[in-house]
Amino acid sequence: MSETVLSAQNLRVHYHTRRGPVKAVDGVTFDLNEGETLGVVGETGCGKSTLAKVTLGLLPPRTEVSGSLKLRGKELLEISPAEYRHLRGEELALIFQDPMTRLDPLMSIREHFVETLRAHDKKLSKAEASERAIDILRSMGIPESRIDDFPHEFSGGMRQRIMIAMAIVLRPKLLVADEPTTALDVIVEAQILDILRDLRRAYSMSLILITHNLGIVAQVCDRTAVMYAGRLAELGSVADVFRRPIHPYTQGLLASTIHLDTRELRSIDGLPPSLLDPPTGCRFHPRCPHAKDICTREEPPMVEYRPGHFAACHFGADFL
Repeated sequence: MSETVLSAQNLRVHYHTRRGPVKAVDGVTFDLNEGETLGVVGETGCGKSTLAKVTLGLLPPRTEVSGSLKLRGKELLEISPAEYRHLRGEELALIFQDPMTRLDPLMSIREHFVETLRAHDKKLSKAEASERAIDILRSMGIPESRIDDFPHEFSGGMRQRIMIAMAIVLRPKLLVADEPTTALDVIVEAQILDILRDLRRAYSMSLILITHNLGIVAQVCDRTAVMYAGRLAELGSVADVFRRPIHPYTQGLLASTIHLDTRELRSIDGLPPSLLDPPTGCRFHPRCPHAKDICTREEPPMVEYRPGHFAACHFGADFL
């Protein structure tokens, strides 16, 4: 059995607002093993990015977090901000959605890397940090001659490669990629995915890949977690979830995917609910074509319908 790198148990993240708590993540449970890639999918506003932020300890002040989130057995919800800063980079790393907004336009790429590396190793000289930066950038296909360029001098795909290089330069055990191919064309997207796949193999790195693109999940991931309104609707291997989906929400997402055989466009009726006041019972019931009275009253538990394949649906057995 592979070692469990990240374990979440009944994890809840509620943002405090003047209108009340926003239940962005509301009772999520999953394990991520060493060297495994977990794809987290769902519509906008379902809690995917909040899951990434709580893992990296990047939540705003006064956010209420409860449950358990352990990295190699260490409870992350109990450590100090200083301990978290130490873990980020060496144990945990995040690839942000939009690299242009995360790179300082007034700093060269060399300065970005030197600052990052010396923050974790005070004894490292600027020359040594530069050499490590050049090595990791070269592995991403970025020549040494570009290291003193500024972010605006690179294309979107090159900036994303730089962000990946900065995330892995300290060789973390867990990499969280939040929509890493957003706004990239399909050729560059394929290159970025190849890089992530190679990194996982080279460093035995675990990866959480957050995306709207189900095709990316099918191509890159081992397992997939389907989120809806702050909760997990389905969790299982990519093969099981894509070929034999159980939850009606997962079925709707897959039916909405465009492929070569598509003859008409499909969508899920309605919109995701407000996380300020989510529906009672199953949160998908207002949009579910199979909803019955029990769905409006009782929250469905996560049930293991096949080995390693879980779904939260009162009538999941009907879809086996």
